[in-house]
Amino acid sequence: MQRAITLTHRGMTLRGMEHIPEKALDEKIPAVILFHGFTGTKIEPHRLFLKISRALEKKGIASFRFDFLGSGESDGDFEEMTVSKEIEEAHAIVDFVKRDARINPSRICLLGLSMGGLVASVVAGERPNDVAKLILMAPAGNMYELIAETIRQGNIDATAPYFDHGGNLVGRAFLEDLQTINVFERAKPYDGPVLLIHGTKDDVVPYRVSHLYKQLCYGSRATIHLIEGANHTFDGHRWETEVIETILEFVS
Repeated sequence: MQRAITLTHRGMTLRGMEHIPEKALDEKIPAVILFHGFTGTKIEPHRLFLKISRALEKKGIASFRFDFLGSGESDGDFEEMTVSKEIEEAHAIVDFVKRDARINPSRICLLGLSMGGLVASVVAGERPNDVAKLILMAPAGNMYELIAETIRQGNIDATAPYFDHGGNLVGRAFLEDLQTINVFERAKPYDGPVLLIHGTKDDVVPYRVSHLYKQLCYGSRATIHLIEGANHTFDGHRWETEVIETILEFVS
């Protein structure tokens, strides 16, 4: 039961997909909301988010995955995207799922990949009572330093209105906004169980960032699952299989 869905936010349309198990016709069921990463989409590389959603559905768990505004098929332009806007959109998505009559609102889990992990961690910190469990995959809690390093290595003029990042125009407002976000402080209020999944060969977000989340935010409530040899988006069948199996065990 996979179906395209839409959500209107600030007059623009977020386009997404829901996966609803058949048993939702008989009882309220748990749900996972998936947040994609920087320049990503609701599908993500090698259809990882689609595969996670289908695996959850087989286990009787619903899932919802949207393109943020300016990404994928949603309205808006990428150059207008900021992390604060995505956090706001993520809150709207959580509200959307909580209102769904098929979903048990006390059993909603957030999952975020890379910058989507940053977003998920902040949203969970801002509404801990609405998030039953939190899954962070290679979470980019260090997003500001990542972008600053990209600018330094590319000799990019950070004062220009936009810069080209692999065909995506990144607005100066994105960098300015990132400087105002203390990710770990905003994530810290979440007091539920957390799963951090990270590849040991991640050369985009080093796996030390997952350890920082555990150290600075979650303590003993967090479990870190390192996948040996995996890169940032787990681009290998063995790696993605381990990711999916680890997620299913945690949410079930």
